[in-house]
Amino acid sequence: MAAAPVWSVDPRTGKQREQVAVEATSAEVDAAVRAAHDARDALADRTVRAALLRRAAGQLDGAGERIVEAADAETALGPARLTGELARTTYQLRAFADLVEEGAFLDVRIDHADPALTPPRPDLRRYKIPLGVVAVYAASNFPLAFSVPGGDTASALAAGCPVVVKAHPDHPATSELSAALLRRAAAEVGVPEGAIGLVHGFEAGIELVRHPLVAAAGFTGSVRGGRALYDAAAARPHPIPFHGELGSLNPVVVTEAAAEERAEEIGAGLAGSMTLGTGQFCVKPGLVLAPRGPAGDRLERALADAVSATEAGVLLDHRMRDAFVDGVRERTALPGVEAPVTPGAGGEHTVGAGFLTVPADRLADGGAHDLLLEECFGPVTVLARYTDEAEIGAVLARLPGNLTATLQLGAGECGAEGAGDGAGLGVSGGGTGRGARLLAAVTPLAGRVVVNGWPTGVAVAPAQHHGGPYPATTSTSTSVGGTAVERWLRPVAYQDTPPALLPPELREDNPLRLPRRVDGRYEG
Repeated sequence: MAAAPVWSVDPRTGKQREQVAVEATSAEVDAAVRAAHDARDALADRTVRAALLRRAAGQLDGAGERIVEAADAETALGPARLTGELARTTYQLRAFADLVEEGAFLDVRIDHADPALTPPRPDLRRYKIPLGVVAVYAASNFPLAFSVPGGDTASALAAGCPVVVKAHPDHPATSELSAALLRRAAAEVGVPEGAIGLVHGFEAGIELVRHPLVAAAGFTGSVRGGRALYDAAAARPHPIPFHGELGSLNPVVVTEAAAEERAEEIGAGLAGSMTLGTGQFCVKPGLVLAPRGPAGDRLERALADAVSATEAGVLLDHRMRDAFVDGVRERTALPGVEAPVTPGAGGEHTVGAGFLTVPADRLADGGAHDLLLEECFGPVTVLARYTDEAEIGAVLARLPGNLTATLQLGAGECGAEGAGDGAGLGVSGGGTGRGARLLAAVTPLAGRVVVNGWPTGVAVAPAQHHGGPYPATTSTSTSVGGTAVERWLRPVAYQDTPPALLPPELREDNPLRLPRRVDGRYEG
């Protein structure tokens, strides 16, 4: 039977643009993984890895116009958004190159032998080594930053792990172009092109996570797809780490004081955040707890005005468009739910932004309204109107894990002191103010807590954490920022090992000039 073709499709029309590839067979997946496995030694030198990452960034920059054109044709995200995403992607590659050269991520630790201790301590030397071939599952909504040249690939290469990427079907041409540029960069620095593999097709994705030479996997996508791969990774004869980003509601709590002070500003900011990228960001605020009463009404009117002024947009594919329309229809039909600005189909190929409202106590009761506590991918959010802190606490107690949680606080709520015991939020008060109580209440729910801002926009920075409790992610790691490299490493300790046999990273004279901790003291 002939292999199924892989088509590039224009989401603005739903029509096929060109055949890009064919879906990979089991033999082709095996060949890609084995080629990546064979390239491991070429990535052992940190100098080579840093050069590869920088050369990859340069190749992407040099082909910027072609990349943006290809990605826009397949995703309809627009040249401005994609140009920014490309800049973020190349910055990320260069940031990992810097991290590789610094070497602190190896976490070198040396404890010299001490026979005077009880019990005596042997000579111990510990650092981190790469796991092996990493399977990367590209995201639909970020054809660059979370796809072939994105954070999983960059951090895996930084760790010394070759990759095989399973391309997302929404942007196969962009994936092929990006992979070709990465392979060219590899060849230019003397790394086998097989260090960056690419396969297409659903079955190829399953074959990839099951391959015995794949040592770990990174995924960004739906709860359903990610959970299936996570279970497959765990069911292997030798289970492997699966770092998946699956889904997130990203709740927002607006206090009454914040609404009284700046209802119009909050309403406009919320509209901008929930409609950014046609509502297709993984950190889109999907549930907003806002107070009942005049201040909350002002916020709702401001949100309605801003959302009504938003033009209809194109989602990444027509399957997502249909799921969005059906999801909105199902939610709107629930008792007590209203649609001040009705989201849904904006045309044959587009969707219109909108939002739903519901009394917060409906969400605290469970039942059919639990649907409102699930992510709806697209430009819609739910405004839940509460009467007091007890209702806020009851809703927060029912939320699953999230990538982000946001607080909109009043000026007087940003300090630690204030009245109230926090009983309504289920946290201890002890004289702390409302802001501190809310911060304590949302921190267990998310990997990143935002105060008086909006969650859309994930800065690539050393202190960033892009992850959260399940189902936001399947591990405690981050997929953005320097510590993302830790996902693809494992520690190993050498005990009483003759100096001549030690790896250079652990030798006494520190020939590689690495930051390390010796007998408990840090040596930068």
